Parts: sequence; C-alpha cells; structure tokens
Amino acid sequence: MDLTRYTLAARDAGLPDVSPRLALLTYGALAMTADGEKEAAEMYARAEGHPAAARFPFELARIRLPYGIRVRHVQGRAEARRLLALAAESFDRLGAGGWAERARTEVRATGAPSRASTLNLASLTWQERRIADLAAGGRPDEQGDRRADAPVPRTVSSHLYRVFPKLGTTTRAALRDALGRTDGPVPPDRAAGLPGPEN
Repeated sequence: MDLTRYTLAARDAGLPDVSPRLALLTYGALAMTADGEKEAAEMYARAEGHPAAARFPFELARIRLPYGIRVRHVQGRAEARRLLALAAESFDRLGAGGWAERARTEVRATGAPSRASTLNLASLTWQERRIADLAAGGRPDEQGDRRADAPVPRTVSSHLYRVFPKLGTTTRAALRDALGRTDGPVPPDRAAGLPGPEN
C-alpha cells in the first residue's frame, strides 16, 4: 500500500481546511510519508505548531511517536528523545497504556533509561509497590510465593490490577522497565520503606 499517495490525496482534497483535527492529522501523515527530511520537518512543524494542536493531545502524541522514530533513524537518538518522551508523557496522561508502553520502548531505544515517573510511583501504596517489585523480579509466580510473609495469589492479582494502570503497563514483564529496575525484587522491608539490615 502506497501511503504517500493517500496522504498527498488528502492534502490535495483540502482536508486541512475542513477542520483543525483533519489539518493536524493530514500534516502529521505528510510528515511521516515525506520523501525528504526537510519536507518531513516542515510538515511536522505545521502539525505541532497548529493553533488547535493542544485540543487534540492524543492525535498529537500519535504524530510525535512515528515522527520521533523517523528522527531517531535519520538524525540520531539525542534528537529524537524529546519527541518520544513528549509522546510517552501524553499517552500516560491520557491513560493510553498500550501507546505509552510503545512510546517508552522507543524512548529506551534512544539510550534514555525508562522509569515510571515519580508521580506514578508516589501514587502506589507501599503494598502495591511491594507487589510490583516482587512481580518485576519474577515473584510471586502463579502458584504463589511459599514464604510466610508472601501475599496470597488473589491479593497479588488484585494489587497488580491497580498497579498496571498507575504505571502505564499492561503485563508483569513490563513492570521491570516501568520501575527502572535491572535487579531482583526489593526486600520487603525496603519496599515498605523500612530500613534494611545494613542500616
């Protein structure tokens, strides 16, 4: 399918003059399908700079994401990072978890660490944070953790049901990235905010 042909047809049909939303979408599509980088940058600038762009945050974020990917491939990671981070923040704010996760994956591809925002982490209760840390480290599993202080599987599921949208994730596997962790689970005393044995 030749997307360039369709975006040029939309422009030639005068869609940008029909409504501000169609203008935003048309310029965004033209930025994504442009042959040259100068034209792509001009069309992106028209989309982002459109007076009504702020009224359509989801559409703008959906334009920033693929354009940011294009910039990363052509101009480099540093140039793309801001666009991709803005897209991820918008998707987070709008509660579009799947889109936010995709954008954060692209932010990571620029070399930036991916962490849940301080605001998102602060919204977790200490028990939710403990469960998230345990699940991110591979525990508790479906059979449940066998330690005496471990939460029961039903409690785990109920906490994760609340944790996923707060961190903008949809799977246990994504928790590690959302928490910005590369190690195993945080000990329960740390997750509860209590001093560890070495303190």
